[in-house]
Amino acid sequence: MGRMKRKGRTTDILGRFGQRVRDLRKEQGYSQESFAAVCELDRTYVGGIERGERNVALENIEKIAVQLGMSLAELMEGL
Repeated sequence: MGRMKRKGRTTDILGRFGQRVRDLRKEQGYSQESFAAVCELDRTYVGGIERGERNVALENIEKIAVQLGMSLAELMEGL
């Protein structure tokens, strides 16, 4: 059985967050695999975040922000 697609605002924020993570990761020169490793997350999970497919737990958002060298507020800026 396939996953149901999220509708409306939820999908929008997940996609915007994922794109922000991808852009910041690339700016800092991380491959998806190396970034996942330093965040102690699975590479496929990070890929799902970047594609807007994952509703990320706050603890994991913090791991991402720490590895990018920014606060949670800075990570969320512009979303």
